[in-house]
Amino acid sequence: MATKKITVTIPEELLDEIRAEAAERGLSAYVAEALRFKRDRDRLRELVDWLQEEHGPVTEEERAAAFEDLEALDAEHERRRAMARHQAGEAA
Repeated sequence: MATKKITVTIPEELLDEIRAEAAERGLSAYVAEALRFKRDRDRLRELVDWLQEEHGPVTEEERAAAFEDLEALDAEHERRRAMARHQAGEAA
């Protein structure tokens, strides 16, 4: 993928935190990932707005059900990560 060097200005404290977190991946990779995430969230917000215009607002029951589904997915992902860590420990 082609890349382009740019200059941005961010608060010094934030930069220090990001550098500490991004040490292994590198600052550029960390920032690119964060920008992709932000872009995707913006697009998702546009979709939600459009769907609510078309179909009306989300009810509290629908919202609660969605959060329950997300919690179940998070639990499943954590279960799989734990299993992978366990299997990696057995292989060592």
